[in-house]
Amino acid sequence: MTHIHKEVPAPRALATFKAPPGTGFSQPSTFTLVRAESPALCVMTDLKQVSAATIGPDATLAQANQTMISRGVRLLLVVNRDDEVLGLITSRDTGGEKPIKLIQERGGKHSELLVSDLMCPRDDIDLIDAADVLRATVGDIVATLKALHRQHALVGERDPVSGQIRIRGIFSATQIGRQLGAAIQTFDVASTFSEIEGLLAQDNG
Repeated sequence: MTHIHKEVPAPRALATFKAPPGTGFSQPSTFTLVRAESPALCVMTDLKQVSAATIGPDATLAQANQTMISRGVRLLLVVNRDDEVLGLITSRDTGGEKPIKLIQERGGKHSELLVSDLMCPRDDIDLIDAADVLRATVGDIVATLKALHRQHALVGERDPVSGQIRIRGIFSATQIGRQLGAAIQTFDVASTFSEIEGLLAQDNG
């Protein structure tokens, strides 16, 4: 049997160019422009691809805010040392009226407030089933967030090995707004959804 030897080209140096002023760097992103009928997965932060932003219940509000800023998020999962979810805390919890009301009710200083004082406990977290998300659209997720009257919703799925429920993903109204083409920066849930619905109406017009 005759073997035909193909000639392999010799390695060659690639062309280069000088980095111009204003050069930045890429960062991990799941950002894609979407429409109302786009698959819901397009706007979900998948925790199998992006590590969850977490904090302990005994952290201060200042530490929680700093963690949110450094991670570029508005929601932290509150976990114990075994990484079990105890609750969640959002920038609305740490920067809205809740801390002020709590101090008025029980006294003390703002600097003494802990994540555990203001977090939404696990028992009050509403989870969307991951199987439903696979069949859902961006419009469905917006309707769900509006029904819950929240800016975030978590996606849960059952671990096939342990049988335990795991948080698989996070939906954020502000991220959905950005992916629809608008920067939404507000603590006002009603205002957020009015902006998003306006974008969806333009999209379908």
